[in-house]
Amino acid sequence: MRPVRRGIRFSFVQTGERIITTKQLIELETPRERAILVGAPEKGLPQQLAEEHIEELGRLTDTAGPEVVGTLSQKIDKPNPRFFIGDGKAEELKALIEDTGATLIIFDDELSPAQGRNLEEFTGTRVMDRAELILDIFATRARSSEAKMQVELAQLQYMRPRLTRMWTHLSRSRSGPGMRGPGETQLETDRRLIDHRITRLKGELENVARQRATQRKGREGTLRASLVGYTNAGKSSVLRGMSGTEVFVEDRLFATLDPTTRAVEVGEGAELLLTDTVGFIRKLPHHLVASFRATLEEAQEADVLLHVIDASHPGWEEQKEVVEDVLADLGLQDRPTVLVFNKIDRLTHGEEDALRARSASYQGTPATFISTVEPGGLDPLREILLSKVQELRPEVRITLSSSAGGVLAEIYRDGEVLERTDSGAEITLRARLPASTLGRLRSRGVKVYGGAKA
Repeated sequence: MRPVRRGIRFSFVQTGERIITTKQLIELETPRERAILVGAPEKGLPQQLAEEHIEELGRLTDTAGPEVVGTLSQKIDKPNPRFFIGDGKAEELKALIEDTGATLIIFDDELSPAQGRNLEEFTGTRVMDRAELILDIFATRARSSEAKMQVELAQLQYMRPRLTRMWTHLSRSRSGPGMRGPGETQLETDRRLIDHRITRLKGELENVARQRATQRKGREGTLRASLVGYTNAGKSSVLRGMSGTEVFVEDRLFATLDPTTRAVEVGEGAELLLTDTVGFIRKLPHHLVASFRATLEEAQEADVLLHVIDASHPGWEEQKEVVEDVLADLGLQDRPTVLVFNKIDRLTHGEEDALRARSASYQGTPATFISTVEPGGLDPLREILLSKVQELRPEVRITLSSSAGGVLAEIYRDGEVLERTDSGAEITLRARLPASTLGRLRSRGVKVYGGAKA
C-alpha cells in the first residue's frame, strides 16, 4: 500500500463584492520512488535463471514500495572493482536514468562501499543493493520487539562500513592531529555510537535466547516441528491449515518475520508443536542470518524440519538448494527433514506425476505433496507427523502394583494409555510415553517392556 498523507484544499469563490472561502480535507499519495533494477549474473548462469533473478528483485522492490521503471542486465566474469558492472554499461545506466526519470538504482548483488559511492557520484542517483533492500523490507515488516532488535542489529552492521557515503557533503580536506575536518570527526562519533548500540543489542538478544531456552524446557516430551523454506512458499498457510487458528498470511515476500508456534493435532490423540520461521531467499544478507539466529534456534531445537517448497514455482529446485545452504550455515544439514511440496493444486496431473518421480531421487529424505486450499489437502502431512510423534513416544507395556497411584497418574499425565488391564494387585498398561518419562519409570524400578532405554 502506498503511503498516504492528508492535506487541505482551499477554494475561493467571488459573489459580488464578497469572497467566500471553503476548505476541503483531501488525501495525497506520497510519490513513489522510481527504480531501475540492475542484474549482473555470472556468464555461466542460464538465461532463464538470470531472468528469474531479476523478476524476484522486482518483487522485492514492489514489496519495499518503489515503482520499477526499467531494468538493465550484463553478464560478467567477475565484478568490476569500480562500478561492479563495466564502464560502458555504467554509461548506459546513466542514460537510462535520464530517459526514465529514475530516482533510485537497485543492484541484485551486494556492492562494496566503494562501488556504491562511485555509482552514486557517477550517476547522481541514490544506489541500493539487494542486501540493503531486504533489510529495508525487514525493517517495515518487523512487529515484535525481538524482530525489531534483530533487524536494527543487521542494519547497523551493514551501515557501519558505509558511513563515508553519508558524510561526503562535509569537509574532508584537512587531516592529521589537530587538523581533522568536521566530517571525519562526525564519522568517528557515529562509529562509536553504532559500536555501542551493536554491543547493547547483542546483549539484549542473548537474553532473548536464554528466555527461549527456558521456554523450550517446558516442551520436553512433545514433538517439535519447524516449518522452513523459501519466502512465499506457503509456510504460514500450512501452519494455519494444520492448527485451525488465525495466522497472518499474505502473498508477498517476507510476510512473516516473527516465529509463531501452535499446538497441532495429527490424529489418534497425538499432538505436536509446529513453528513457522522466517523465510529464506537467495543472497540473504549474512548480517540478517546472524541477527535472526535467536529466532532460528526454534529450527535448531526442532525434532524434525518441514522444508516447504512451492511446487508450482518454475525455479523450485534452485530455491530448495538456497534453503539447504542456509540450513547448512546454521548447522542443520543433518537434522531429520521432510520435503513438503506445497501448492500441488496449481499443477496438472502430468506435472504432479513428474514431480513425484523427481522427488523419489532424494534418497533418505521423505517427501509429501499437499495443498492448503483443497479439502483434505493437508492429510498426507498429518500422516507423516503422526508417525513422527509415535516414533518419539514409543509404544510400551508397563506392569505395576495397583497401589502405585502416583506412578499411574504420571503415566496418564505424560503419555497416552492405549489399553489397561486390572488383575487384582497388578495393573498392566499398553501406552505411548516420551523417552524422558520412560527413563524416570525405569530408574524407579517400574517394569517397562519395549521402547528404547533412556
